[in-house]
Amino acid sequence: MSNARITVFDTTLRDGEQSPGCSMNVHEKVRLALQLDRLGVDVIEAGFPIASDGDFMAVKSVAAAVPRPIIAALARAAKHDIERAAHALDAAVRPRIHVFLATSDIHLQHKLRISRQQCLQQAHDMVRYAKSFCSDVEFSPEDATRTDPEFLFQVLEAVIEAGATTLNIPDTVGYTVPAEFGALIQGIRQRVKGIEKAVISTHCHNDLGLAVANSLAAIAAGARQVECTINGIGERAGNASLEEIVMSLRVRADKYPFETQIATEQLYPTSQMLEEITGIAVQPNKAIIGRNAFAHEAGIHQDGMLKNPLTYEIMTPKSVGVPDSKLVLGKHSGRHALSLRCEQLGYRFERRELDEIYRRFVVLADEVKHVHDHQLLALIREAYGEDHRIPPGRVEVEQAAAAAVGDDSRRPFPGTSDYSAAHLPPVPPAEHQAEQEDYLWGV
Repeated sequence: MSNARITVFDTTLRDGEQSPGCSMNVHEKVRLALQLDRLGVDVIEAGFPIASDGDFMAVKSVAAAVPRPIIAALARAAKHDIERAAHALDAAVRPRIHVFLATSDIHLQHKLRISRQQCLQQAHDMVRYAKSFCSDVEFSPEDATRTDPEFLFQVLEAVIEAGATTLNIPDTVGYTVPAEFGALIQGIRQRVKGIEKAVISTHCHNDLGLAVANSLAAIAAGARQVECTINGIGERAGNASLEEIVMSLRVRADKYPFETQIATEQLYPTSQMLEEITGIAVQPNKAIIGRNAFAHEAGIHQDGMLKNPLTYEIMTPKSVGVPDSKLVLGKHSGRHALSLRCEQLGYRFERRELDEIYRRFVVLADEVKHVHDHQLLALIREAYGEDHRIPPGRVEVEQAAAAAVGDDSRRPFPGTSDYSAAHLPPVPPAEHQAEQEDYLWGV
């Protein structure tokens, strides 16, 4: 029996663009939309057409350029917004109008200044109006997680009756926590009349750093669409990160038996394109696609990685489009990693000679933090000149032989029946005691 399918709704071009400094012009939006298509997202929310002429043209251009995915346009629950969104989607093969209206008392009283009854009627009427332009209509009760649940259920019933095909439950201000959000999704499934006619979606913000956790809780509770952005960009602290959600589902398929049609090897290239377009750098320790996501400096970690990458990596770099793991040479690195890098640079040392290189290396690493190849080469030549250079061509031959074995053959994907201790190498025999000591002491 196949796993349940999760629809991936990417809102990088709309909610992501609302992140300060991340605005994009029409050309940039089309370029990124084409990459999102290669990534395999199901829905691209291309913009908010009423916001500006530029946003209208961006939605129109994306709709014309990218025929496979559903193209969504955002609209407030107002006729003019809906008409503008519908016109922007004229060229879309699979258009969707996404209507939203706030439902929490704090928004109704202080922002919209309307009653609950007025909200209920407006949501119903505007979804029905959107339905006259487009068969695929999504509705979002803005600030749903701070809305009285009983009133939220009433609004959802009203928009289902009006023809909404997707019900998106936004944690607009990143207020909820996973157990609470999961319970809300379960309550919607159990209490909303006609819920079987619509897909439940989730849209989480990251104000408490819980956007991905909340999204996963919603999926586990029955949501079948997840709204997210590349690199997690978005208003304030951002949105749920697409790459983190997708890889959580894939790596932990034992806990989340769901599938997406995302081509995960396109995650890193997509992240890099967005960084280039916006000029906003991804934080180095960002999960999945950050510069340090597959980088290892500590000696214990590097030693384990060299013996079997499964010791410290739960997914292969290539599975998300990253070229390879990196062993970073710094003051926490050990002799094992240092020896390997020396060989890659064309030098091989006996243990005592390596100890001398290592002693000098640690002194340098304390000063520069990260020892680059040119610095290591200078250190080697200062200590031993060219005495320990490997004969020309030998390094390439040995590397080719190692590649023929195939590192990835030792790295079954986590979540499969093959991912187990059976794939870890045996304990080294006694003659490799020095190497074991390297591991134990992390040097």
